[in-house]
Amino acid sequence: MIERVVFDTSSLIGAALRIGSTPWTALNLAFERCHVFVSSQTISELENVLERPRIARFVPEVGRKEFLAWYRKNSRLVEAPELRAVDVEPWCRDPKDDKFLAMCLAAHAVVLVSSDHDLLVLHPWRGIPIVTPAQFLTEFSV
Repeated sequence: MIERVVFDTSSLIGAALRIGSTPWTALNLAFERCHVFVSSQTISELENVLERPRIARFVPEVGRKEFLAWYRKNSRLVEAPELRAVDVEPWCRDPKDDKFLAMCLAAHAVVLVSSDHDLLVLHPWRGIPIVTPAQFLTEFSV
């Protein structure tokens, strides 16, 4: 059975920063064995964060563009109308992260991969494990 996975922006930034890192390896594993879901909101956030000077100085523009293209190509889009943040309860202590919880619901995800402590403290959220990239590699690589 193919699993349905959501990655948050913090894990994706970790993957973009260093090829071969734990987040990069987890994302590659997910692309090989799972369906990875995105939304227009989460792609927009990823684009914005990748352009921040403190990130951009570590990843050249061509690398950022290649990463985004690769991520988009290998992910499945969940349309915005399916994302209903009002259905997200309990909410994350950082309201900007509720979009990942809403996407988990819309995509029927079986796991949320995150490096964000505001999301990790919710584990498990409505029966959906919220795990770090390292935990994803350990628990879902079988």
